[in-house]
Amino acid sequence: MTDQFAFSYPSPLEGYENLEPLSELVSRESFAIYGAIPTTSMLTIRKIRERNDDGKSFKNPQHGVLSKAYEEFPDPLCKDRRGGFDIHIYHFQTNPDQVAYAKALWERIRREFPELRIYAFFDRPIGPHPVAMFEVNLFTPAQFGAFIPWLVINRGPLSALVHPNTVDEEEERNHTQRATWLGDRIPLDLRVFKLMKERQKREEEAERVKAKEKEGRL
Repeated sequence: MTDQFAFSYPSPLEGYENLEPLSELVSRESFAIYGAIPTTSMLTIRKIRERNDDGKSFKNPQHGVLSKAYEEFPDPLCKDRRGGFDIHIYHFQTNPDQVAYAKALWERIRREFPELRIYAFFDRPIGPHPVAMFEVNLFTPAQFGAFIPWLVINRGPLSALVHPNTVDEEEERNHTQRATWLGDRIPLDLRVFKLMKERQKREEEAERVKAKEKEGRL
């Protein structure tokens, strides 16, 4: 299980400080929807103008501009050729039914979404992935918004990992704390990421030694 306290989290309200407070008191009807029993202090009924027509959900302050997140992935997600999200779709390679379904899904995605980048259909574990899988890359919020709902319905018996891409140093976090699963979670071999970090450190140290040796010859 991921240690959620091993990471730092910027405030979700960064850049939205010192604004007029939003209405947030909850009506008796709202509690009834979820089967909760409100206490006396929770029975305040806000004016109807602060509710939508359903009488339950809140009206939000409108400013006439859509969030930039509709058009581009937020930082620090990759916006280059790597893509902002990878989708790994898993199947148990010893289960003939899953193999057949996964192969059919792989073909369907290539035909339904030819603009997406899709990789080889692996028939065995690879990297941190303990069972067979194939990978799809998403480059825009529009692709994400189209493909993920489609996959929710069409993944069948298969599990899928949705993880963001940022910088190499955050690979383990991107595959754990920032990851989203469709279907049953499949434990990844996180040792792979630790080995990657160790190799990167060795390479960086070798580069520093090489640079010092070069300076000594000057």
